[in-house]
Amino acid sequence: MAAAGGPSVFLVAVTGQIESGSFPGFDDLYCKFCFVYGQDWVPTAGLEEGISQITSTSDVSPTTLVWNFPIDITFKSTNPSGWPQIVVSVYGPDFFGHDVVRGYGAVHVPFTPGRHTRTIPMFVPESTSRLQQFTSWFTGRRPEFTDPTVVAQGEGREVTRVRSQGFVTISFNVVTKDMKKLGYDVTPSDMQDPSLGPLTEGMHMY
Repeated sequence: MAAAGGPSVFLVAVTGQIESGSFPGFDDLYCKFCFVYGQDWVPTAGLEEGISQITSTSDVSPTTLVWNFPIDITFKSTNPSGWPQIVVSVYGPDFFGHDVVRGYGAVHVPFTPGRHTRTIPMFVPESTSRLQQFTSWFTGRRPEFTDPTVVAQGEGREVTRVRSQGFVTISFNVVTKDMKKLGYDVTPSDMQDPSLGPLTEGMHMY
């Protein structure tokens, strides 16, 4: 509970960039991002979604695609449940020149203030039979999610067949305001890997 006359919400400001990706065997890729968050969270500034430029590998970095695409958003909330996640989707041309998905991935915004770097393992959905695999290859229509935000949710994921494919690296700069005044104390020493641990791990109510 906030003290009388004290703040009723806390703020989380996130800046940074989707730095790069590694997708061996693929080139000329671009990425899309969006934020997924709980019902108590409200964006107050910045962009919730975006799409990057197309980038290619180079002789210097033959396996790395560099985007350096900026992210900038501020949230307000009354509790940490539903802490924001960023969902990244990577697309590129197939043999026929059609844009197809090359990877989906998601990670929580780091809980602790400061600069953080996260490398996200990416995956793609797969057809459930060889006939469907051949048909999707022949027609250029690969399996993909109609709503990429399902990547950040658990419902139905256990029945989705996927294959690991590539990595994306994101840097975050996180600033929080009034969390401690509302009774939430997040300390770096309590958190080994915020992106992988339970949502409330490292958060303590006074």
